[in-house]
Amino acid sequence: MKFLIDNIFLIAVAILSGGALLLPLLQKRGNRVSTLQATQLINQGKTLVLDVRDSDAFAAAHLIDAKNIPLKDLPQRMAELDKFKAKNVLVVCQSGSQATKAVAQLTQAGFAQAYNLEGGIAAWQTQGLPTVK
Repeated sequence: MKFLIDNIFLIAVAILSGGALLLPLLQKRGNRVSTLQATQLINQGKTLVLDVRDSDAFAAAHLIDAKNIPLKDLPQRMAELDKFKAKNVLVVCQSGSQATKAVAQLTQAGFAQAYNLEGGIAAWQTQGLPTVK
């Protein structure tokens, strides 16, 4: 007991650091896929690649066969995607943050298999994976 009282500060630091390490595991991350998992989804077929960046960024570089609907236009253009509800939808943005919002909108609209590319197109290009202009 004396040990606990004498070292309460060190014990508190150990507990807090352990909690900080576990925090990412406990947070709901949504449906995220790595670049490897995304490549596998695309290669299996039946996957729509939806790029939610603006048209200028899309024109600079995008994944092969990607469909561009900017995030701000997604609610109005959701009807264009209805035929893909039964398929996988891989959502891509620059870094992954906008895609998270798009995946939430798609899930709310009834898309059960909507995935966010972790790290976005930046991670895709870092891995040396192909893009088109």
